Amino acid sequence: MLLDSYNSQGLLTISTVLGKTSTAGLTAWRGDLVLIEGAMREGATNPNDRNPPKLLIQQAAMLADSDKILFLNGMVYQLESLALFVEKYKAGLTADTLALIYVENIAAPMVVELEGYTFKLLPYSEGMVWNETMEFLYIEKADLKGQSAEDKVITVYEAAKGFKFKGETLSYEAALTKTIEVKREASYGPV
Repeated sequence: MLLDSYNSQGLLTISTVLGKTSTAGLTAWRGDLVLIEGAMREGATNPNDRNPPKLLIQQAAMLADSDKILFLNGMVYQLESLALFVEKYKAGLTADTLALIYVENIAAPMVVELEGYTFKLLPYSEGMVWNETMEFLYIEKADLKGQSAEDKVITVYEAAKGFKFKGETLSYEAALTKTIEVKREASYGPV
């Protein structure tokens, strides 16, 4: 299975869900997806013995069959990260892959075309991506009652497939011209 392959390569981190769904041939996962791996640890012999990843799709959810990604949801800080995602995971993508990604440095929803793949992008400021996605797609907790954690990913995918997304359709290059500067307030520890 595709997700098992990613997991064995150390590309799925902080996994909270990874397993087969009740739909034959589909596997679901939730966690952080590695875009740029950390450097190998000094003296390491295992290829997965690495420092922490340098870049992630955070709070991600993915649904895949044996060799293709059907659905991806998560959050990136910079729109530029999409190109890294396509480069690293292109073998698992199809024109039908549904990618619903929150992006911190955009101000408005947009549909972005990149190398033949479509990304539905939403502005992100704070919150848990899974909860934000559920709210965005009008999924109630009752809709998920009694489902396994893996099947909940299918429910979100099905809701996303039927959702009328409103946002400007842009090429990746045009979308990059519409990014915003993200200002973070300084955080201080205990006084």
